[in-house]
Amino acid sequence: MGSSASSQKPDTTQETDNINYSSISDEEWRKRLNDDQFYIARKKGTERAFTGEYWNTKTPGTYHCICCDTPLFESTTKFDSGTGWPSYYQPIGNNVKSKLDLSIIIMPRQEVVCAVCDAHLGHVFDDGPPPTGKRYCINSASLKLKPK
Repeated sequence: MGSSASSQKPDTTQETDNINYSSISDEEWRKRLNDDQFYIARKKGTERAFTGEYWNTKTPGTYHCICCDTPLFESTTKFDSGTGWPSYYQPIGNNVKSKLDLSIIIMPRQEVVCAVCDAHLGHVFDDGPPPTGKRYCINSASLKLKPK
């Protein structure tokens, strides 16, 4: 499920090849991010439904990773899922990858992360609209909107 392929290089517009994000310590991430961003993006947390900055935003633009600035989703793929989280039916290229999340043993899910820095974004489900049928349910705290 999702855009998971370890051999594919992310489709970024930033120069991220110079930074080894896996070597950044929690202490350094805490300096770069606010408490909510750190808890969600680096510790796999979840914000409460209907509380995130972008759950109901209609501003045209591109949503980037809060940690490394990789472009993740275009506003044209955002839709109202009724869940209280920003939802998209398609990421930008290979910039998002998915992996099995067994943190809730009775409810296996597909976690979605930034392909560049491994920031936790949210989860992807198979109940989205055409053309993909996917619902990328994403935490606002993991995103930064760059308006057009």
